[in-house]
Amino acid sequence: MNFRHQSGQKSEPEMNLVPLIDVMLVIIIFLMLTTTFNKTAGLEIALPTAEASGKQTFSEEIVVAVTATGDVVINGRSVPGKSIEDIASALGSARPAKGAEPVVIINADAQAAHQNVINVMQASQHAGLTRVTFATRQERSR
Repeated sequence: MNFRHQSGQKSEPEMNLVPLIDVMLVIIIFLMLTTTFNKTAGLEIALPTAEASGKQTFSEEIVVAVTATGDVVINGRSVPGKSIEDIASALGSARPAKGAEPVVIINADAQAAHQNVINVMQASQHAGLTRVTFATRQERSR
């Protein structure tokens, strides 16, 4: 018996890509479901607790963070000074050129001085931004 391949052509091995694609899609879906996104990843801010009806989202927003030490960060950029004029200037430059009036969301640390939060509110008024809201975290059930 002759078990050798009779034709003179060598058959090339075939690589099936369908299982590889299936595994990659499962990995991508797993990563999408388990990934969390955080807007203020670099700042250590402990928000005060409050009872809230639900999370609101706005189309145009300016996020202002006030740290426990009194530093002000607007949309991820630190404000060089702590005066109302410095904050108002930074808010004015963070304001979009066109569109609806943005909402100023104040993320103030629970240990931040009350005066620093008032300064941000006055600065937003000086910059012509009248829609102001505060970010809090929900109190955990006991």
